[in-house]
Amino acid sequence: MSLQKYRGLRLKRPTRRGFVPTPPLIYEIVLERIGKLLPKAEGQTHLDIGAGNGLLLRLVQERFGLEQCACDYTDEFIKYSAVSIDRVNLDEQRLPYSDSRFDLVTCVETIEHLENFRALLREIYRVLKPAGVVIITTPNILNLRSRLRFLTFGFHSMFGPLRVQRQENFDTRGHISPTSWFYLGHALLQTGFCDLDVTVDRFQRRSFLSLAILYLPIRLMSALNLGLERRSNIASIDSDNESLARDAARTPLLLGRTLIISARKPAVSSRASRGSGDGVKNC
Repeated sequence: MSLQKYRGLRLKRPTRRGFVPTPPLIYEIVLERIGKLLPKAEGQTHLDIGAGNGLLLRLVQERFGLEQCACDYTDEFIKYSAVSIDRVNLDEQRLPYSDSRFDLVTCVETIEHLENFRALLREIYRVLKPAGVVIITTPNILNLRSRLRFLTFGFHSMFGPLRVQRQENFDTRGHISPTSWFYLGHALLQTGFCDLDVTVDRFQRRSFLSLAILYLPIRLMSALNLGLERRSNIASIDSDNESLARDAARTPLLLGRTLIISARKPAVSSRASRGSGDGVKNC
């Protein structure tokens, strides 16, 4: 199935029990990132975590010819792929795969549904082969629309009040873990990943006016607070995390809807050598 046809289907909003399909633009950027990071992808192995309706599996297979596995908490939403879905509760269970098995792991619009994304990152690191690649997407809670919503309502965009007695796992009502780029990048580095890169799927037009008004104050206050955080009595900023902290005031994160993050497992495992001094360690 082409992404163009998928866009047409999404316009009709065909959902089961509220299941919300991933926006096509996210898939487009994920596919571009795979092509860049795995230029010789044919014959390599791919794990899709949180496979949903299976469209990403199908698109990756058609474009790159990877051998595939997939897991999710249920297989009831699978529609576009014949890959068997391994059912796993990611909050309570390890990934049901052996160490160093996959060349590529994708985790699209999933970590916001989990109680402990750091545990999942450690599992992804375990199942990736040396030099393997992970691509993760999640809502960007640092865009201006989300920041202003949090200021006035106390909840980030895409993360509303949660019902105590009822929780859907498959749509925005199941978003339980808002996580910013800094904490995702920090967790990836601590896990041992390198070559971190972050982009966004698209800019939100509603945020342009806010950016025009708030850009200069945000930049000035960001610089001021970074300086305060370097003070010896706090010392929360160092050469390993400064670039991640500075990213919070960058235009893409102020305007972007969705974070699209990639990282690589070192060719030679080197967890003990974390922190090369540039904040985003090169492999």
